[in-house]
Amino acid sequence: MRNWIKFSGIILFALLAACQSSKNFLGVDSSPATPPKRTNQNTPPPTSSVGALSTNLEDELEKPKEIKIKKSFENENYNQAIIDYKEELKSEPDSPLYNYFVAESYRKTNRIYESSPYYAKAIEGGFADDEMELYYAQSLKVNQKYEEAKSVLQKYIQYAQVDRFVERAKTELANLDKLDSLQLNVRNIDVENAAAVNTENAEYSPYFFNDELYFSAGREAEQFERYGIPFTDLYKVKSNGLKVDAASLEKLSSIFNEDEINEGSIAFSPDGNTVVFAKGNTDDKKGRLNIDLFMSTKRNGEWQAASIMPINSPDAWDSSPSFSQDGKTLYFSSDRPGGFGGADIYRAKLNDRGRWGDVQNMGPTINTTEEEMFPYVSPDNKLYFSSNGHAGFGMLDVFVAINSGGTITIQNMGPSINSSYDDFGLVYSDFPFEGFFSSNRPGGKGDDDIYTFVDNSSDLKKIEYVLSGTTYQLNDDSTKSILADVKVRLMSKDNQLIDDQVTGRGGSFQFKVDPEMEYIVIGEKPNFFTNRVIFSTIGELVRQEDLVERFTTKKFETSLTLDAIVLEKTIVLQNIYYDLSKFDIRDDAALELDKLVQLLKDNPNIKIELSSHTDSRADDDFNLDLSEKRAQSAVRYLILKGISQNRLVAKGYGETRLINGCTNDVECSEEEHQKNRRTEFKVIEYQNN
Repeated sequence: MRNWIKFSGIILFALLAACQSSKNFLGVDSSPATPPKRTNQNTPPPTSSVGALSTNLEDELEKPKEIKIKKSFENENYNQAIIDYKEELKSEPDSPLYNYFVAESYRKTNRIYESSPYYAKAIEGGFADDEMELYYAQSLKVNQKYEEAKSVLQKYIQYAQVDRFVERAKTELANLDKLDSLQLNVRNIDVENAAAVNTENAEYSPYFFNDELYFSAGREAEQFERYGIPFTDLYKVKSNGLKVDAASLEKLSSIFNEDEINEGSIAFSPDGNTVVFAKGNTDDKKGRLNIDLFMSTKRNGEWQAASIMPINSPDAWDSSPSFSQDGKTLYFSSDRPGGFGGADIYRAKLNDRGRWGDVQNMGPTINTTEEEMFPYVSPDNKLYFSSNGHAGFGMLDVFVAINSGGTITIQNMGPSINSSYDDFGLVYSDFPFEGFFSSNRPGGKGDDDIYTFVDNSSDLKKIEYVLSGTTYQLNDDSTKSILADVKVRLMSKDNQLIDDQVTGRGGSFQFKVDPEMEYIVIGEKPNFFTNRVIFSTIGELVRQEDLVERFTTKKFETSLTLDAIVLEKTIVLQNIYYDLSKFDIRDDAALELDKLVQLLKDNPNIKIELSSHTDSRADDDFNLDLSEKRAQSAVRYLILKGISQNRLVAKGYGETRLINGCTNDVECSEEEHQKNRRTEFKVIEYQNN
C-alpha cells in the first residue's frame, strides 16, 4: 500500500493521503516541499534555542547535496526521498531534519505506521512544525500505542498556537477516549483474505453486482515513475456469494479502462443500465486534480462510451460513487471547496429530465475535518462509509450512518471489521450476512487486499413462525375429504382480522404468526357451517441465541373441518346432561351449549330447532313434559348468550323418538338408556347469502 488511490495504500482514486486536502489521484499529498518554519516554536527544543535551531536548519538546506536530496521530496517522489534521507541518517541518525523528511515521506505515501520513530527523533531534536505532533500521535495510534498518542496530544495542546490544530488535537483526544467503548462492539464476524483475487499489488474498492465481483487493481506493466506502483484498472470475476472463480477474472473493456490512467471505484445502478466510475490521475504533479466521475449507459445491451459527469468539481478529487436503492441518488466523495475538511461525502439527485445535479454535502454529522469516503447504501437504506475523522482504531475505519426519524447516528463497525490500518469500501453480497471490503492490514498479500466477511451474530438470524393447515369436509360415514374454496380467516384473540385467504384444490392454507400469541382460525364456505379452531404459540418462542441457521422456520399445523348444512338433519349435542327428573342447565351442560352459541354466532343465516329426548323409563306424559322443559331451558340459555329468539325453536319429544329398542318393559343397560337421553338440533331454515 503506497498511495491512496488505491486507497488503503494507494487507494485508487480513492484516498487522499493522511488528512490533507492537497493530494494526488493516488491520494498522495502534493503540498509544498519546503521545510516548515515557525516564527514561534511550539515544541521547546531540549538542546538548543529556537533561533539556533532555525539557523542550523537553514544552513543545512544551503548545502548542495542537501538541495539535491530535497528535490526528490519536492517532486513528490517520496519513495526516493525515503531512500535519500535514510542514506543521510546513516551518518547523522539524530538529525531532526532528515528524520522529519523520512516521517513525512512515509505519511505522504500512506505508510504513516512506519513514521513513528522518525517523528519522535524530529521532535526530540527540536524540529519546528505546527502539525508534526498531530501526525506523530496518529502514527502511534495506528500502531495501537493509544496511551502514548494521548500523552503526545495532551502536551501538544498546552503549547500549540494554531487554533484549528488545537481543535484537531482535542477532537482526536476525545476519539481516543471512546476506544474502550468501541472495543466492546464485538460481533461474531469471520474475516478472510480473498486470496483468489489478491496479489502483491493493490486490489481494493470491491463492488458486488449480479453474481460478479468488480474491483480495482494495480496490474498494468507501466508504473507511476514517482511512486513505483502500477496504474490501476477495473476488473471483474464471477462470484458465487463469497466464492470467486479466479479462472473467470477479466479486465473490463476499453470503455472503462485506459492505459497509463488510473480507473477505480465502480458502481452500478439498481437496474444495471448505468455505471459510474472514477478515472484520471496522470503521472505528473497536478494529476491529483483530474480525478473525476465518469458515467456509461447501456443501449441495446451494449455499454456506450463513458462521459464525464456534470457533478464533478474543477480542480477537485471526485471519486468512490454509490447509488441509492432506488437509483435516483448518487453518493460520492469529494474534496471540493466548501467542505468540512478533507474529502467529504456528497450526494447528487437525478432530476425528471434524467440529469444529475443538485449536489449537496451530507453535513457535519457524517463529515469531519478529516477524510470521509467510499459511501455505500445497503438494502435497508443505511449509509456505510469509511473515515479517519470519527472515533476509530487507527487509520480509516468503516462506519454506518443510521437515520431514525430524521436523527442520524454514526456507529463504528467495531474491531470485528476494523483494524488500526485502513479498512474501507465495504459492500454486501448477501445482506445482512456477508460481503467484501478492502484493507491494508498486516497479513495480506502485499498492498491493499480485498477481504470477505461473514456476520454470524445471532441478532441477524431470523426466525419465522408459520401456521399451516388443511380444510376438510366431514362425510356421512365420518371420514374426511379435502374441501377446496374455503375462506380461512386468521383472527386475533379479540376477533380482529389479521389475514385471510381462500384455499385451493388441495385445501391448504398458511399464515405467518407471531410467538407468544393466541389466534382464532375460522373457515367458511357457502352451504357449510362456519367453523373455528383456537390456536396458540404461547410457550413456543425460540430464543435468539439458540438460532443456528440464518433463516429458521418454525412450523405449526392445524386443520378445519366443515359440515355441510342439510335442512332437517339432526345433529347430536354431546354431553348435555340433566339431573334426574330436572331441567336446570348444569355447568357441564353449559360448556357444551356455549359451543352451540358460537356456532349460531358464526352462522347468523340459520334458524334451528333445539330438541330434547328422554329414555322410556317413567310415564310417557311425564317424559314428554320433562323434555319440553329441558328444551325450553336450553333455548333460554342461548337467548341469554345473545342469540335472537326468532332463530330458535324449542321442542320436547319425550320418549317418542328412541334411537334403539329400549322401549317400555324392555330391559336395557344404563348405557343403552343414556343414548336415548339426548339433546339435538337441526337447521330448519337457511338463507344462503
